[in-house]
Amino acid sequence: MLPVKSPMLLFLLFACLFTLRAQQRTIVTLSDGWKFKQGASKDAPSINLKDAAWEKVSVPHDWAISQPFILDGNGSTGKLPWQGEGWYRRDLAIPATAAGQRMYLIFDGVMAFPKVYVNGKLAGEWDYGYNSFYVDITDYVIPGGKNILAVHADTRNFDSRWYPGAGIYRKVQLLTVAPVHVAIWGTYVTTPIIKPNYADVRVSTQVNNYGEERSDITVEHEILSDGGLVLAKGTFGKSINAGQQSTLETTLTVLDPIRWDIDNPYLYRLLTRVLKDGVVVDEYSTHFGVRTIRFDPDHGFYLNDRRVQLKGVNLHHDHGPLGAAFYPRAMERQLEIMKSMGVNAIRNSHNVAAPELLEMCDRMGLLFFDEAFDKYDAKAGILEDTDFETFAQRNIHNFIVRDRNHPSVFLWSVGNEIPDVQNNDNNGFQRLHTMVNYVRKYDPTRPVTLVNDQLGNAARRHFDYYDVHSWNYGRRYRLARQMEPNKSVIISESASTLSTRGFYELPLPEDKTAFTKSLQVSSYDLNAPWWAEIADDDFMWQQDEPYIAGEFVWTGFDYLGEPTPYDNTTVKEMGFTDEAASRSSYFGIVDLVGIPKDRYYLYKSYWLPEENMIHILPHWNWPERVGEAVPVFVYTNGDEAELFLNGISQGRRRKQPKSDNSVDRFRLMWNDVIYEPGELLVVAYKAGRKMGEQRLQTAGEPTQLRLTPDRNTISKNGQDLSYVLVEALDAKGNLAPLAMDNIQLELTGAGTIAGVGNGNPQSFAPFQATEVALFYGKAMVILKSSPQAGKMRLKATSPKLAAGETVIGVE
Repeated sequence: MLPVKSPMLLFLLFACLFTLRAQQRTIVTLSDGWKFKQGASKDAPSINLKDAAWEKVSVPHDWAISQPFILDGNGSTGKLPWQGEGWYRRDLAIPATAAGQRMYLIFDGVMAFPKVYVNGKLAGEWDYGYNSFYVDITDYVIPGGKNILAVHADTRNFDSRWYPGAGIYRKVQLLTVAPVHVAIWGTYVTTPIIKPNYADVRVSTQVNNYGEERSDITVEHEILSDGGLVLAKGTFGKSINAGQQSTLETTLTVLDPIRWDIDNPYLYRLLTRVLKDGVVVDEYSTHFGVRTIRFDPDHGFYLNDRRVQLKGVNLHHDHGPLGAAFYPRAMERQLEIMKSMGVNAIRNSHNVAAPELLEMCDRMGLLFFDEAFDKYDAKAGILEDTDFETFAQRNIHNFIVRDRNHPSVFLWSVGNEIPDVQNNDNNGFQRLHTMVNYVRKYDPTRPVTLVNDQLGNAARRHFDYYDVHSWNYGRRYRLARQMEPNKSVIISESASTLSTRGFYELPLPEDKTAFTKSLQVSSYDLNAPWWAEIADDDFMWQQDEPYIAGEFVWTGFDYLGEPTPYDNTTVKEMGFTDEAASRSSYFGIVDLVGIPKDRYYLYKSYWLPEENMIHILPHWNWPERVGEAVPVFVYTNGDEAELFLNGISQGRRRKQPKSDNSVDRFRLMWNDVIYEPGELLVVAYKAGRKMGEQRLQTAGEPTQLRLTPDRNTISKNGQDLSYVLVEALDAKGNLAPLAMDNIQLELTGAGTIAGVGNGNPQSFAPFQATEVALFYGKAMVILKSSPQAGKMRLKATSPKLAAGETVIGVE
């Protein structure tokens, strides 16, 4: 290579390289550097505002979760002060090299009615607090100069049936691209033809030309394996006028495709390059899967032509002590716990989910029931002066276009239990039709549904507008099924069984709605609200009616708000005041901090029959009941079991698959065991052979603390989490199931305490604290990493217990 001697040539070469680098797509997550002020602030958008006194925060941020509970407040929304307004500000670093490029802010979710200001000017706004949106800020920034971003969030006119959170509770990103670029969420990948030996992959790409002149554009696509090998490629071109968008479509063929499945969630990657005048000006990556889905009205759901029974759960968006703030690890942990129980499907109840949730479902092999709204009112940000048509178009567009490349998504839902829609009040069917049509406009490849709860209103035939019967509780699908047997049935909410982890109350309830003034619900798993049922009933109905595609349990985790049966109205009817109302739900299979309840093992015994397990309940510490009966239940995938107390057989029980009493089909029960301290032993059998045994000891007085992190090493990204389980043990190492000691926490090193909790719906202790009370022997501490590598050392102490300690690496 000859040396370049001309200074002008050198200058032009470096200028060319500099320009190419400047036009590369960059995306920066804006986590740190934010300042926050709650309440009104007239000059908050101003570039000259002095905000030194504002609170320093990081995003995601939920302003209400760290505040004191309102003891006489509304338990249905968690008794937390989420209604109000707040301002966020931060510097926005826009280098001089960004001049001539397009810049967007992408918000995954702001609660609620956000207004986005750049350098004192309103750059954009949104309404629905759960949906993702973006703002083009190109004309508002000064490349190389000082830039101030201000965001106003206002929840005062928002409505909710549970705790919604408040503020910028999901991530914010700054996207910088060349004037000619792939639009945000701009690729649409479908697989219209799938054969054993090939799959046609149809790619539709929206390209924006925000340059000053008509441009000849070339788009290159490569489909890559999960190992990075190029499997297919294609190139095509088009001229796009200045200031216009164009959609370019092509079909590529992948040979011998590997199908995405719940057992093998294989993902391909589409790499898209946009070239202008032969130079790459943008590069965009899209993950997708090759798979087929279909519903059969008589046989349920099929994935890749294989019948799959949906074993699903509903998950609300909050993460207990973290509030609505979305940390990817918190979500990942929820999914891991659900999968370990046998879950293969998730329904996001009842709002647009964080985008990371769908990415995790793709990666982990979980089917996704993707739901947009709860109601068509202020719970969706729809106010009296909202134009429904434009609201529907904007929100359904972002919802569908953002999520439609995810192979995990098998069904769209446009709403949940909307009374006026089901009854066709206020043009309910017309609004339903509007929503469904927009879904089909942006993705005609998947079925769409509406989730219902009013059995009689099926007679109005709202199901003519959508594809799948989705019904909540009590076999309410039966009329719709009778009237339209050519559509499949999903139990979109099942069970709503109620329980408190670790709490048992005797005698056993004779009626599912027999709730006591204890303000807790017994974990014998026999209680449910009047409108719902216990878990075993839904198992039985699906066995007896095999056309049902599956169920989605209400709920996988406890969540903030909706504290049935101890909401404000009910506790006052019981003679209490508003202060007695609980602040979180009892519905969860797992408690608010992720500790499994007994019900977890009931579901696992049925949903994972191939995995041997035996679970005994209740605990065996009943000093007040010596000589009296204490029922013992066993959840197992075995067929039968024998129970021993201190070596003496209490009899052998066998499941009764023909019984009309659902609990006899799925549980083994000894209702008349006369209590004496000692040891319970269960020996379980499957197909006549011993499959295992389980022991449960009467625990002594608690003497020590044990700390068990879910992960011993986490990332130094300032967002990663380790959940540390705190337990009280007796001298022999048995769990002390009645321990309620207060625990002091001391953390040193490379992280912070992000939250604490114990799963008690009646606890009004703060979630951000350096102490936590045990609740029936257990509590949880959530540690968050710092941006620097190092170690975190957590020490837990209590006056009467030996201290516990653990160390978490931050790398």
